[in-house]
Amino acid sequence: MTAELLERARAGDRNAFTALVEPHCSELQVHCYRMLGSLQDAEDTLQESLLAAWLGLAGFEGRASLRTWLYRIATNRCLNLLRSSSRRPVTAAPLPVAPSEPSRLGEVPWLQPYPDILLDGLPDAVPGPDAQVETREAISLAFVSAVQLLPPNQRAVLLLRDVLGYRAKETAALLGLTEDAVTSALKRARATMAATHAPGPPPPATGSPEERALADAFVAAFTAHDIDALVALMTDDVWVRMPPLPFEYRGIADAHRFFTAIDAHWREVSHLVPVRANRHLAWGEYVADPVTGGLHLTGILVVALAGDRVRELTRFETTLAPSFGLPRTLA
Repeated sequence: MTAELLERARAGDRNAFTALVEPHCSELQVHCYRMLGSLQDAEDTLQESLLAAWLGLAGFEGRASLRTWLYRIATNRCLNLLRSSSRRPVTAAPLPVAPSEPSRLGEVPWLQPYPDILLDGLPDAVPGPDAQVETREAISLAFVSAVQLLPPNQRAVLLLRDVLGYRAKETAALLGLTEDAVTSALKRARATMAATHAPGPPPPATGSPEERALADAFVAAFTAHDIDALVALMTDDVWVRMPPLPFEYRGIADAHRFFTAIDAHWREVSHLVPVRANRHLAWGEYVADPVTGGLHLTGILVVALAGDRVRELTRFETTLAPSFGLPRTLA
């Protein structure tokens, strides 16, 4: 069937081409997201990759699988974007209150969350034999954020080898590199990741009683604006972040100071709507509108768990609200 579709697509049948590539689109978009850290950039790059595949279909000789050929196109499109100055500009709305002194300034202001409703549509693609990173970890915000600190080639090699499980020879062919260059880049990338990304205890299973109990406790503390109860749910090395603003806070003491500093603004939050992002708990954050009496969306909270505690709390702006199915206002 694939051979027939390929022949029809090469003859100009767009429907046949769509049938060929559609089974791979979800995983290709996730790959672009891991490369770029931005859902919007990943969506744009996927569309550019599919157009390039359509225009270059005559050059597909079948020496590798169609899936591998598409990964080569998508990866190189991502690399082109990373090496250019044409990435989507990152701007942030000013904070309504002055934050406390941050622990550090973040280096990935373009980071965006990835809706689980898009991940749930992924095909059951089994990683190759050389995969090293567990599938759930490979989409976590912490992993994706750490990947963004790698140089482009190292980033591509790490994802192709340790996430997708391509062998060194296959990765070299995908990227137009020698096997020695791939091996060297992977060694450097792994060393950087080991220094910047240390996975904690595994989180509770999705939908488990343990996860639901933590979610309920978080919502109760957050909507009650109870700082002590909130930080009591956190690990000692918790991170609090709010990209695209660069301020980052690490540890319970700095987290406590942060929420104390924004207390007046935080108290306006009255309702959380559950969603999921990057296989993490997440909520749309709503505040009361004094004019209409309804609620309007002000942010998207993503909470990463480690064991029975919150290890990361990241607040994003509302740019991706439609992708999460979050309405701008609630009655």
